Amino acid sequence: MKFKIPFAGSNISRLRKVSRPYSKRIKSKKDSLDKYLKDSGAPISREEYIGVMRRSFLTMFFISLFLMLSLLLLFNKIEWFLFAIGFLFLFSCIIYMNQMTYPKIYFLKRQRDIERNLIPALEDMLIQLNSGIPLFSILVNISDSGYGELSGEFMKAVQKINAGESEVNVLEELSAKNPSNYFKRALWQISNGMRAGSDMAVVIGDNIHALNEEQMIQIQQYGNKLNPMIMFYMLVSVIVPSLSVTFLTILSSMISLPGNTTIMIFMGLFIFVVLVQIMFLGIIKSKRPTLL
Repeated sequence: MKFKIPFAGSNISRLRKVSRPYSKRIKSKKDSLDKYLKDSGAPISREEYIGVMRRSFLTMFFISLFLMLSLLLLFNKIEWFLFAIGFLFLFSCIIYMNQMTYPKIYFLKRQRDIERNLIPALEDMLIQLNSGIPLFSILVNISDSGYGELSGEFMKAVQKINAGESEVNVLEELSAKNPSNYFKRALWQISNGMRAGSDMAVVIGDNIHALNEEQMIQIQQYGNKLNPMIMFYMLVSVIVPSLSVTFLTILSSMISLPGNTTIMIFMGLFIFVVLVQIMFLGIIKSKRPTLL
């Protein structure tokens, strides 16, 4: 998964160059944006990222304003100019906020992808260890095994080890710059086991056992969260629409509502139910345990 700034229209290296004038006066600061960029391994600093956002905001606003002004002049609707400015400013602010939240979204997606593949990858490592394969060869195999972001993290470790760094130091460094706490803990235990000369099969087996227990806890918590959500879903998307249809049917026959008005009301109710369904599916997906 590559880090791509939304609505920026170019790659990171070019954006850093063209946005340099916008980031010169930004003070260095340790905040959540800086944390998400560093933990995500994004090839851009906090100051440069804010400069990119400022440039995107101004570029989007003035290009859209020019196009809107051209259309207003073409259709002789220049009296709508102030309304167009307000709308375009709001649109540019929405894009700015979208870019502001992107590092957090990217960080959480990487975290979920790593944790979803963590238990299968550790089980794969355990099988290979019990087969007598050296740990470095296992890291190489895992990096080529299609475990998503997890394979990408191990690929970084393999490249550094091939460059001459020790396995223990590389794993410790990888655990320090990783979005997943579970993966950090697993790497920390593996590196400590290597320093102490422990049996790596036992260390990884204990990791898998601890993660399986955490997985069961997450499943139980997920089930507890689903119960009130299902009640809300049944109320908003089943009971309320059914009662509304009955009430509107009776009301339209009693007060003789125009046909177009009745159709519009029912269409609005249908759109409301569809939006609730989409929102509910999004909530279900966001609350899903990361280890599943």
